[in-house]
Amino acid sequence: KILVPMFSQLFHVVLYQPILNIFVFLYNIIPGHDIGVVILLITLLVRAAVYPLMSSSIKSQKAVQDLQPKLKEIKEQYKNDQQKQAMMTMQLYKENKVNPFASCLPLLVQLPILIALYMVMRAGLTADNLGADIYSFIFNPGKLNNISFGFFDLSKASLVLAIFAGVAQFFQTKAMLVKQPPKNAGEGAKDEQMMAMMNKQMLYFMPAMTVFIGATLPAGLTLYWFFSTLLTWGQQILIYKQRDASKV
Repeated sequence: KILVPMFSQLFHVVLYQPILNIFVFLYNIIPGHDIGVVILLITLLVRAAVYPLMSSSIKSQKAVQDLQPKLKEIKEQYKNDQQKQAMMTMQLYKENKVNPFASCLPLLVQLPILIALYMVMRAGLTADNLGADIYSFIFNPGKLNNISFGFFDLSKASLVLAIFAGVAQFFQTKAMLVKQPPKNAGEGAKDEQMMAMMNKQMLYFMPAMTVFIGATLPAGLTLYWFFSTLLTWGQQILIYKQRDASKV
């Protein structure tokens, strides 16, 4: 009972308040106070802050993908010996300096930041008064102007923007797909086939969920989602090209 209020206060002081003040500071200095531009800049700042973590996550996922043929061989060779199969799999990861769980940690680290961003933009886009959370050296405009580009109200839901975010999510998810192994690959490829099928389902499920959820949120949050997904996709393409070039 004591830890929950302490954690909530720590979250508020360490994440929510600083991000809110950066948001308001950018709003104050941008000509025209265009909140759409503020969201773009916030997205760029957040992506820059988590770039090393995301790079590590993407590289790990790509490395595991690249090892799929060798993993398939191990599963075929030791299909009747699960213990030996697990040992050889871990040895393969070790030899190639691949941590299959490395992609999970960056996502967990980013989660509190994403929650704080959600709360900040919800407050900034819908609150009539930003309250006492604004630092004394930051000008408090009281209420932010939610109109972007002169006509786009980012405080209201937008199906069009949600569809754009869904399309971006489709291409970003597609870049991470695990290829389906050939049908004659044998019993050892069952796990890869299952993984490929799950990834293919995610290819359509994630964009659909993005559109569904995005259509219910203030458009400013959906805009952040769209920008963030585009940047993640671009980061994936860059890392994949670098990795492929290093193999030549």
